[in-house]
Amino acid sequence: NLRTFLERNGAEQNVTVNPADYVPGDIVTQNLPGNLAHIVLVSNAMNPDQSRPLVIHNIGRGTQIEDMLFAFDITGHYRYAL
Repeated sequence: NLRTFLERNGAEQNVTVNPADYVPGDIVTQNLPGNLAHIVLVSNAMNPDQSRPLVIHNIGRGTQIEDMLFAFDITGHYRYAL
């Protein structure tokens, strides 16, 4: 439902492997093993070598901020402006 809403409201961005294309506040959908949908929010914090933004997500351990942007297949990238 969220992906459909974002697509209908013109928030869709290109899915790339370039970390610079993902800015704080972006919404990224991923596909976990077992074909499970997952959503992460791009944060303003960077990984230790400053090469990629960390993401905020909950994958069963409560809300975490981790270096997981490219850990799983990205199925959508969105930037929604209010």
